[in-house]
Amino acid sequence: MIEEGYIPDMSSVLHDVEESEKIKILNHHSEKLVNAFGLIFVPPGLPIWVIKNLRICGDFHKATKFISKITQREILVRDAVRFHLFKDEACSCGDFW
Repeated sequence: MIEEGYIPDMSSVLHDVEESEKIKILNHHSEKLVNAFGLIFVPPGLPIWVIKNLRICGDFHKATKFISKITQREILVRDAVRFHLFKDEACSCGDFW
């Protein structure tokens, strides 16, 4: 993802730790793990659904846009406020989340 231009949004990490530790924390967000699980187990051609009872963070939003572009998959995320349909590095919310 970094080769495609993804830069982690560290503002989501509120811990007082170094940048490298913040990247590790962001890489283990449950939402990103769900995306990985979906990419492994949902057959190609079918959208990946993620349902969350809280708001998604900015880093997950940004990362999911890149994942949709790299994998050529649709990813539908339902958070506490709205639906987000990620497709071809764009989100249906118009980045207003």
